[in-house]
Parts: sequence; structure tokens; C-alpha cells
Amino acid sequence: MKLSENILKIAISVLMLGPPGLSAQTGTKPLPESDTARAETKGSSHALYSGGGYGSNMIYLGSTISQDHPYGYGSVSYGFKNQLFASVSAVHLSETDPFLAFYIGSLSYSHPFNDWFDISAGVYRYQVDPSLTDKLFDSFTYGDVTLGFDWKLIYTKISAGSLLSDMSQAFFQIRNSRYFQTPEFLRGRANFSFDPYVNLFSGTITEVESTTETSYYYSVSSPYRKWRKNGQGSSTGTTWSYSDRFGLLEIDLGIPVAFNTDFLTIEAEPSYVIPLYDDTFYPGAKGFIFQLSLFFRIF
Repeated sequence: MKLSENILKIAISVLMLGPPGLSAQTGTKPLPESDTARAETKGSSHALYSGGGYGSNMIYLGSTISQDHPYGYGSVSYGFKNQLFASVSAVHLSETDPFLAFYIGSLSYSHPFNDWFDISAGVYRYQVDPSLTDKLFDSFTYGDVTLGFDWKLIYTKISAGSLLSDMSQAFFQIRNSRYFQTPEFLRGRANFSFDPYVNLFSGTITEVESTTETSYYYSVSSPYRKWRKNGQGSSTGTTWSYSDRFGLLEIDLGIPVAFNTDFLTIEAEPSYVIPLYDDTFYPGAKGFIFQLSLFFRIF
């Protein structure tokens, strides 16, 4: 299938989804957000955006939910007074059938208290096609709260979140970045922006020991894989024991570069993931990752 046909199918699918609901990347979000979408909206409290993009691998909560495959996505977002945002996205994975592998819905709120401190919170829903749960992951909901501190030289975001499920897991991250932009050109209508960052990500690590094998470490047990409930090795008489601990999962380094206008943002984000844990059966992503996104403000 031609690339243009793929993009068209994603766009049509997103437009058919309708308004985003309450059941929905801080750095846990895999899909980037444009500077234009967060900019002050003049003359109206309401804003509507559409967007799409490509990525070489989708990383979320210390794990690859695209199974190391490239992906494409389309999205629509609504903003109210530049503080409340709701969005829905449809994601296609290469070499995966059906065409739309899963959907992402989100609802987030942010509020700046002054020029150096802000707070935000969000809830995100990942809904996978039922035929792909064994191959990809189980549908899940995640929520987080973030504190932002502007130290002038760097901007620090401290986030705490949890999976909202029977087997809830906590995650914590600290992201330091330095946003800057070029002088405006094209008669003051455009600029380039840069936001290099370093993200330190922590979460629950489950140690699994068996009577016949050495110990293994898992970074994610639920909702990506229900391996803990599957009783691996039970058919051979192997006994498994589990213990949880909280530890470092990965370090992310990246430098998003965006071309911004009043209604359009084109962003490229090269990044590098350094895993800090051992996972034999469900390896974490590592190495170079690339994302390319386009956002368009409708009104």
C-alpha cells in the first residue's frame, strides 16, 4: 500500500472518532505536543487542532508498545483557555493487521501559578484492537500529576503517575530541559524552537525466580503482558516466586526541533534511550529513536 493511502486512511479514521471522551508522552507521552498547541489563543477561549506523524518506535512507561516497529498516527485535539486539553489519536503499526492497531485518548489540565511554578495532571487511555492483545498489550489507563519549576537556565518537570488497574504500578520521572527559539522571520510569523532534554525515569521492577532457572528482571508486568497470571513454566512443574522493587528504568536524551507559525508546527525529535534494567523475556527499547510530527490549528 502506498504511503499516501496509509496517511489518508489514518486521517479518515481519526475524523470518524468524534469528540474525545474522558477515558483517555511529561515524558511518558509517546506522541509529541506542539508549541503552537500550547501557545496563547487570541480572541477565543476555544481551539481545535489536527495532526499526524511518524515514529521509528513508540516507547511508553519504559517499554516499547509498538514492539520495536515504526508507527504512524493521526490526531485531533481541543483546547480550552490554553489550560484544558482533550485529544484522541489513531495509531497504525507497520506490518500489523488490522490497519489501526490501537487508539489513544487523553484529558489533561495545566495551571501556571506564577512565572516559575506550574502544575498539571492528566489521564490517558490506550485501547488496543482485541485481536492484537496477545501480540501487543492489554488496554489500560494511566494517570499522572506533574510539577514544573522554571529555574531560568533549565525547566524541571517532576512527575508521579500510576497505572489505573487491578495490578497498579507507580512511575516517577524527572525531566530537565532548556527551551529557546530563534528570532522571528517571515514578517514575524515564524520561528524555529529547540527544547533539548534529559529525562530520568523510574518504576516498578519485578524480580522473578524459578526453581530451575536463574533470576530474571521485568520492568513492566501489567498491562503490557499478563505473564504473571499466565503461570509460565507451570506445565513443566516449575515454581515461580515474585518480588517487587522500585528502581531506575531508563535515561532519555533528546532534542526536539520545531518550525512554528501561528497555525502550523512541524517538529522533528531525535532521541536516544539508555535502559537501566535487565529484562530477558520483554526487553526494553534502547538506542536511537526518531519522531516527525505536523500540527495544524483549525481555529
